[in-house]
Amino acid sequence: MTAATHSPLFPQVPAVPDSADAVLEGLDPEQREVATALRGPVCVLAGAGTGKTRAITHRIAYGVRSGILQPASVLAVTFTNRAAGEMRGRLRQLGAQGVQARTFHSAALRQLQYFWPKAVGGSLPRLVDRKIQLVADAAAGLGTRLDRGELRDVTGEIEWCKVTQTIPADYPYAAAKAGREAPRDPTEIAHLYAAYEDLKRDRAVIDFEDVLLLTVAVLQDRQDIAEQVRAQYQHFVVDEYQDVSPLQQRLLDLWLGDREDLCVVGDASQTIYSFTGATPDHLLDFRARHPGATVVKLVRDYRSTPQVVRLANGLLAQAHGRAADHRLELVSQRPSGPEPGYTEYTDEPAEAEGAARRIRELIDAGVPAAEIAVLFRTNSQSETYEQALADAAVPYQLRGAERFFDRPEVRKAGLALRGAARFGGNDSRLDDVVDLPSQVRAVLSGEGGWTIQPPAGSGAVRERWESLTALVNLAQDLAAARPGATLADFVAELDERAAAQHAPTVQGVTLASLHAAKGLEWDAVFLVGVAEGMLPITYARTDEQIEEERRLLYVGVTRARERLHVSWSLSRSPGGRHNRRPSRFLDGLRPGTTPTVGRSAGSVGGVERGIRGVDATAVPRRAQRTPARCRVCGRTLTDAGEMKLMRCEDCPSDMDEGLYERLREWRAVQAANSGQPDFCVFTDRTLMAIAENRPDSPAELSRIPGVLSRKLRSYGAEVLAICAGQELDGEIAVD
Repeated sequence: MTAATHSPLFPQVPAVPDSADAVLEGLDPEQREVATALRGPVCVLAGAGTGKTRAITHRIAYGVRSGILQPASVLAVTFTNRAAGEMRGRLRQLGAQGVQARTFHSAALRQLQYFWPKAVGGSLPRLVDRKIQLVADAAAGLGTRLDRGELRDVTGEIEWCKVTQTIPADYPYAAAKAGREAPRDPTEIAHLYAAYEDLKRDRAVIDFEDVLLLTVAVLQDRQDIAEQVRAQYQHFVVDEYQDVSPLQQRLLDLWLGDREDLCVVGDASQTIYSFTGATPDHLLDFRARHPGATVVKLVRDYRSTPQVVRLANGLLAQAHGRAADHRLELVSQRPSGPEPGYTEYTDEPAEAEGAARRIRELIDAGVPAAEIAVLFRTNSQSETYEQALADAAVPYQLRGAERFFDRPEVRKAGLALRGAARFGGNDSRLDDVVDLPSQVRAVLSGEGGWTIQPPAGSGAVRERWESLTALVNLAQDLAAARPGATLADFVAELDERAAAQHAPTVQGVTLASLHAAKGLEWDAVFLVGVAEGMLPITYARTDEQIEEERRLLYVGVTRARERLHVSWSLSRSPGGRHNRRPSRFLDGLRPGTTPTVGRSAGSVGGVERGIRGVDATAVPRRAQRTPARCRVCGRTLTDAGEMKLMRCEDCPSDMDEGLYERLREWRAVQAANSGQPDFCVFTDRTLMAIAENRPDSPAELSRIPGVLSRKLRSYGAEVLAICAGQELDGEIAVD
């Protein structure tokens, strides 16, 4: 077996736009609204796959290239190093160098390190990478025994307390109010939390959350430092705003001061991290806090096929709660694809084997392994799928496990490569190899034990091989992109990637939890274990918790570009009782189930202008547009072509064929007179919609998708005359 063919890690770089206006080329109307709204508060409600990163990076670049924004005065904030790195890369390609794109913690740590000597004196305490050992030591000091699972859960509770700014004494009340399932008695956790904080002070260390807390404290207590930060950063962009915690919002408020040059981007329907303290309330309340805000809704989905989008919209149509009230109804911009598949298995091993078999078929048909993912609710489900994929000779990688550059085999390989780069002339293994990929293979074969063929089976040995193979592939791509690259160049590339946590792509099927899959996408996605007790998870009991589980499935569905397969099993083990049933979230969506009564349609795309200088309570609510629905069966339409017809593709048509042909003949004359293609007058779909609806007034004609105000003015009178059976003799006016 060989690893799947890998995709280039150094793709061809597009040319930098030659002007500010060129930055706007290729944006859709709503994305362009985002890019050109450079002043005052802006809220971008962006559905999955709608190009939000493209919109906000082009916004920053347009502002910089047009001279409205100074690069050094812009701070773009997101939640992962990967996302920040991607944003910096896109900005460079758009000619907007010098803009800071960081995570909340990275930006805060940088400020804290700079201002600590002035604000407190001395050096900043050492930052601990992982707090779990400190929690274990604090528990031991209290004589409390915690097993591995309890240790992890208590650590999670401490993190939640800190991001929600809950002190130890208040934990029992705060946990009860938030409906949290405490892993131990709440009073005991409060004591552990207090002991943990005492231990940190004794050892003169700080943790990840302290970085934000201490930065907030410095900016609150030292007005001079706050003013210095505000003088440096005058324009802020916050991505994934639905995931902001109260502590992060407090820091953002201090960065802003009394200014409103803020752009936030988010989607309440993708709020899946409430257990960490994230809340969509800041996003949903943005217009109330900033009455003058411009709100832009992105709903054009460029990622997924209409079939995938229809399932995603259907999931949210049955949702409840505040986030559901603000859901966005996506409209696919992609060609039609296969319908999502649904399969029921007798037990979990059979389900894993079935998924592996289908994946093997996709790979054999030419789908790259790296473009396939298996997504599950909990990490404990991965082992069964690891074994099934290994048995089917399918390469795979685990996402959400230990960070790539922290893996022992990667660190050891880095040391070996660094040594070979310095002293390779004395290494007999490199005597007969001259090109970079061969040198890397030789070093890893000797020091790391890498082999061309993967090991049999799954587990740690297989993961180790996949990690080293990723380094080999990276060397191949670097050599292809930069002929003549040396081993020293490769080591420098590794160092740069490690600093940014920009891991190379492991060429295999991705195994990941739904939480770890957020922000990623694949051509084919297998959602497995979609059964009651797993989705929603057993311990999700409140309405809010159930709705977050629904959103988690929604995130999983929207990771798929073309192929989506949903499966579940009736029992855990072979021969077990068939006491499971498919997730309630699939009711009415999978074939053979009864549709439930859905909610009204979600928000459509568009722009809402803010009202300047008006109190929040005085801002009128803009009426929502009616969603596009099939006029035959009443189903909500998501495909752009179907929306023009105002019916499903397979619903019966009552088109007037004669009228359609007269409209086509008229269009040909108009196109010839104006010297443009036929579709520039009206597309075939628009003419079909007109022939089906036979409008008899300008108002009715304007309601047909594709008949914009400009075209209504230019062609409306003649189109209505044709619909009325009149001969076009001379100029006809519209009332």
